[in-house]
Amino acid sequence: MRLTIVGSGYVGLVSGACFADFGHDVTCVDKAEDKIARLNRGEMPIYEPGLDDLVARNVAAGRLTFTQDLAASIKGADAVFIAVGTPSRRGDGHADLSYVHAAAKEIGEQIDGYTVVVTKSTVPVGTGDEVERIIRAANPAAEFGVVSNPEFLREGAAIDDFKRPDRIVIGAEDERATEVMRQVYRPLYLNAAPLLVTRRRTAELIKYAGNAFLATKITFINEIADLCEKVGANVQDVARGIGLDNRIGSKFLHAGPGYGGSCFPKDTLALLKTAQDHEAPQRIVEAVVAVNDNRKRAMGRKIVQAMDGDVRGKTVAVLGLTFKPNTDDMRDSPALAVIQTLQDAGATVVAFDPEGMEQARPLLSDVTYATGAYEAIDGADAVAILTEWDAFRALDLDRVRTLLKSPVLVDLRNIYPPEEVAAKGFRYVSVGR
Repeated sequence: MRLTIVGSGYVGLVSGACFADFGHDVTCVDKAEDKIARLNRGEMPIYEPGLDDLVARNVAAGRLTFTQDLAASIKGADAVFIAVGTPSRRGDGHADLSYVHAAAKEIGEQIDGYTVVVTKSTVPVGTGDEVERIIRAANPAAEFGVVSNPEFLREGAAIDDFKRPDRIVIGAEDERATEVMRQVYRPLYLNAAPLLVTRRRTAELIKYAGNAFLATKITFINEIADLCEKVGANVQDVARGIGLDNRIGSKFLHAGPGYGGSCFPKDTLALLKTAQDHEAPQRIVEAVVAVNDNRKRAMGRKIVQAMDGDVRGKTVAVLGLTFKPNTDDMRDSPALAVIQTLQDAGATVVAFDPEGMEQARPLLSDVTYATGAYEAIDGADAVAILTEWDAFRALDLDRVRTLLKSPVLVDLRNIYPPEEVAAKGFRYVSVGR
């Protein structure tokens, strides 16, 4: 099949490369001239394990191309996927749909023959209806169907998630469009991926409801971690104990500094705004958003307290800046609020992240960036682990203690056994233990 992906960011690029690897002919379109030029040179605009090889292989096979020419890419396409950004709108928190609407208008103007227009972007309930209206206004004679096909990709594991999905959700209003989507995903038949066909508005809400529920699990275990610290319990054992219940499950029950990234913060907020507009308050999600926002600065204060409550004139080595490992994504990373809290208290921050430092530079001021973990630690008064990169899981603790001015290790991801670190002579502070 011939597929066009409008938007070559995280979702669009990963989706396009994977579709091409299935054997489809895929064109990825983006208005950013520099991004398309880089992609045509084989340079990835994002960090995602395995993506560079996947793209190179399918470009070489002639199944994957990159262009700025939307009009040419739409001609003859069986399906056109809208995979542009939907950031939170300034001022009110609603999802900014301006890029989606602009793409819909341009697609409508160029449709040639029956085409399925697919919203891959995360969009509020009712967006598909508006996309359909925009296309119809742009081209009254067009033959098309509008489908919602939300993505469920985890940064750092996106390729595997795309090729071995838990489920494929297709929200459509007509059988012809549904059948086209079945053919798009037919290569996953052998993987027995469940294909759930719903009405369009239902599919749009599935994405938001799923992310809000996962954000709730994270926030729940973080609050349980606070209770564990007060009563002398171990949050990791609590998480295992409840996670073994298959009604709950073990995923997203890792206590830490709060959730961040490109999805959970903006999607929970957008869900709240949609609920307010329809007078159906989501009070649990409201609490989740508030607790998570407060937690990030609380983790900064936790580091301050580990340093006897006074960091003025002291240096903190921060290991990990991205919101999770195996990505360079800094969007809403807890590290942003944690570092700001440390700086507000008078600390100097030296940081290292394997992939996220270039993305962090415009977002953080007065931070010194090191070329490695030990360089960041050298001469610091304490070290804080904010992201659980593999590179930080087996630090030479004897060397770390020698490099530090004082043996203080704050582990906000619980990647070290407390007794092991304490035996090395550290003041060790973790979360919920």
